[in-house]
Amino acid sequence: MDRLLFAPFGIVAGLLAGFAGKFACDKVWSLIDDQEPPEPEHRDISIAKMIAALAIQGAIFRAVKGIVDHEVRDVFRRWTGAWPGEPRPEPE
Repeated sequence: MDRLLFAPFGIVAGLLAGFAGKFACDKVWSLIDDQEPPEPEHRDISIAKMIAALAIQGAIFRAVKGIVDHEVRDVFRRWTGAWPGEPRPEPE
């Protein structure tokens, strides 16, 4: 039941994390190059530059999403007293 109640919070948090991640990617890329980051659909690009841009985007998006998701879950726990997820990773 907690996960069902958490779903709207998770959706909004995911959208906010996406915007924050995009902003952070643009700022980091502007330190590397004065052009926008190359995307796979661009024809005349350097493959090395595209790989670098995608790696930076992936790392930043994953970090921002993880931080935002964890913090929203913590706020949810403080408001409701229930953690919407597992308490710790499963042992291998």
